[in-house]
Amino acid sequence: MRTIKSVAVYCGSNFGSSPAFAEGARALGAALATSGMTLVYGGTKNGLMGVLCDAALACGGAVHGVVTNSLHQLGHSHPGLTTHEVATSLRSRKERMVEIADAFIALPGGIGTMDELMDIWSMNQMSELDKPIGLLNSEGFYTPFLSFIDHMVDAGFLPGAHRASLCVDSVAELLIHKLRNHLRVSVPKAL
Repeated sequence: MRTIKSVAVYCGSNFGSSPAFAEGARALGAALATSGMTLVYGGTKNGLMGVLCDAALACGGAVHGVVTNSLHQLGHSHPGLTTHEVATSLRSRKERMVEIADAFIALPGGIGTMDELMDIWSMNQMSELDKPIGLLNSEGFYTPFLSFIDHMVDAGFLPGAHRASLCVDSVAELLIHKLRNHLRVSVPKAL
């Protein structure tokens, strides 16, 4: 079983179209706090990011926010964080979150969430990292993405074993359990 002290969570700065997305963020924030794991996230008070952070703090959890300077200057920083950092750029924010997290979870989100998820997954695939990645599949948000990954496998661009390198669940506690028990995929990237 892996020791996971901190989890970087990528998610939308909007709420999305379903209340299930905020419910999932709230459940994950609470689950991380009660598991004794520090939440690492983008540091804002907006959308799912704010819901996630508020839930972790309400349950007595530690929250480490890494916000970009541009968002901080616009007043988007969450005021109640345990630890607060301002990064000079989006790239430096991403690098810092990778540095301090032991695992990663993606909630529903947009381009930024997908960029961060794919970046981490690629680094794991290239053996630059060995940190588990999870998808909280609230309201089936990631189901079309998982189908696309299956298409990559079928089309010969991704070894099938790499499909299993993502932990997926719609229940926060079960996803955390999967991350703790995740085994690194040892199949080479090239087919």
